[in-house]
Amino acid sequence: MSDQLDQLKAELLEVALEAAGRAGALLRDGRPADLGVAATKSSAVDVVTEMDLASEKLITEYLAEHRPDDGVLGEEGASTEGTSGVRWVVDPLDGTVNYLYGLPGWAVSIAAEFEGETVVGVVEAPPRGETFRAVLGHGAYLNARPLQCRPAAELGQALIGTGFGYLKDRRVAQAAVAQQLIPQVRDIRRSGSAAIDLCDVAAGRLDGYYERGLHLWDLAAGDLVAREAGARTGGRPGERPSGELTVAASPEVFGLLQPVLEELGAWHD
Repeated sequence: MSDQLDQLKAELLEVALEAAGRAGALLRDGRPADLGVAATKSSAVDVVTEMDLASEKLITEYLAEHRPDDGVLGEEGASTEGTSGVRWVVDPLDGTVNYLYGLPGWAVSIAAEFEGETVVGVVEAPPRGETFRAVLGHGAYLNARPLQCRPAAELGQALIGTGFGYLKDRRVAQAAVAQQLIPQVRDIRRSGSAAIDLCDVAAGRLDGYYERGLHLWDLAAGDLVAREAGARTGGRPGERPSGELTVAASPEVFGLLQPVLEELGAWHD
């Protein structure tokens, strides 16, 4: 059974890499000069562009061709039930506002679950020329380089990433948390892409990261990359990452950061 599962993981990784690579190339090379907002979701600043939709279409069509029995959950509405035990969790363009403005902090995020557990994660970041990948139990890589999160740091020396939601009341609450956290850490960074932030924890570019309000497609691939690089991930104490709260950090920083976030109420608006 172990050999069969490893073979399945290898097959899923190959499909994820190809799909993410194709979608990343489409987004990089096909961005219209007059790109505009195609729709809004939770608020006027929570936007969808025509390229979000085109990327998801490309990915789901590729998956349907190569893995027709699998399920799919996509940010822009793709939702199919599968019969194979595999489900793909797809964010076709994480960092849409960055992409809309021509900023480089965007990526394609594709994860594969088998029987409810994430076993493969790929985050394709074309503006960086970087492909992050991880297979459960087999480590994480940036292009061909094995990844390892940063060694121990005191919380006061930790560089922490975060993000802010699209709803006004949530942003106000998140800003209040950040205001109280920043004197306790080295500094705070905000990239605009949860998938990239999680991968930057894996690559040692951040000591930790937290955010409230993520969806499964935002975090599934990056969470696996971070864990396979030796980081700890979770939500509130004793819980898994979720929309309530997602935390990822090197093990020592995680142990310090999570209780502070709990005390500051980072898990509620």
